[in-house]
Amino acid sequence: MIQVPRDDRSVIGQWWWTVDRWALGAVLAIMAFGVLLTLAASPPAAERIGADSFMFAKRQFVFLPMALALMLAISLASPRHVRRLSLIVFVASVVLLALTFVIGVEIKGARRWIAVPGLSGIQPSEFVKPSLAVISAWLLAQSRAERTAPGYILSTLLVGIVLALLIMQPDLGMSIVVAAVWAAQLFVVGLPMWVAGFGVVGGAASLVGAYFAFAHVRSRFDRFLDPSSGDNYQVNTALEAFMNGSLFGRGPGEGTVKAQLPDAHTDFVMAVCGEEFGLIVCLIILLLFVFVTLRALQRATKETSLFITLAATGLAVQFGLQAAINMASTVQLIPAKGMTLPFISYGGSSALSMAICVGMMLALTREHAGLREIV
Repeated sequence: MIQVPRDDRSVIGQWWWTVDRWALGAVLAIMAFGVLLTLAASPPAAERIGADSFMFAKRQFVFLPMALALMLAISLASPRHVRRLSLIVFVASVVLLALTFVIGVEIKGARRWIAVPGLSGIQPSEFVKPSLAVISAWLLAQSRAERTAPGYILSTLLVGIVLALLIMQPDLGMSIVVAAVWAAQLFVVGLPMWVAGFGVVGGAASLVGAYFAFAHVRSRFDRFLDPSSGDNYQVNTALEAFMNGSLFGRGPGEGTVKAQLPDAHTDFVMAVCGEEFGLIVCLIILLLFVFVTLRALQRATKETSLFITLAATGLAVQFGLQAAINMASTVQLIPAKGMTLPFISYGGSSALSMAICVGMMLALTREHAGLREIV
């Protein structure tokens, strides 16, 4: 057990006594489940493409330690440094996001990836999410403090640009997460009811528009509402895996459905968990995500700095919402949507971007973080 004296004035000592150790422990537990489920889910996916059985596992075991180191390093930062890091990450990721239309790799009709030799590629949109949440929080907080409109206008402009780029890819799921995080921040900062109503109507209209504009969106909604209207192979197979696992699972390595699930190591990793480890372990993982999200929101409400409250709220909503979308689509509570489960699904971009998200969230929710804030 780590023993750090309370009077230790070093950077590490101050960090240890101010960081949310309960949330940090829950995140480490999620990462541990990620290691376990990567070993369980990735071999069939690698064998399906004729690669070494542990190819995906070996790659993920490079990504996860990098993500852990990045998360811990960022959690040491002050709110000012978090803001500066967000600006750098945001500018770089938006440039890369725009470049996907020029040099991006098209997969399943969408251009979301930039190929990197030796890796599966970079998904710039993953890095836009946490950085935009922090920058938007700063702009909204500045606007409220100075009683002027530019902060609201600039925040709206940046979110609009990002949403336009995401929809052009197209990536509706990521667009929903970005819009939901921004909406949560607007709710916290306070808006007139007519503006909130306009946003709700606009969001609903956007979903209806996406239904008619994009064939893949229409297909997923139709299959969700009427399963007999199309191919629901992956969702049906995932549900079969949960039924096979029941409460306690069939045991590590004993799952059979994962060999039939093309995305078992990414979007449907919880199906593998359900079959091999059972419903109880799935609920433990769910509760860990709920705990981290609610813990961050609870600590955010205690902050005296509006910037920290808004930024921590946005990051917490992003973390929890992405997990919720992944798990809900796996059990057919919502239309199928390809979205990774933070720190558990295979993917370097997802692991590193979530490390940035959680690292900044831990940094901003440290005790007395508001006293270190200089806007």
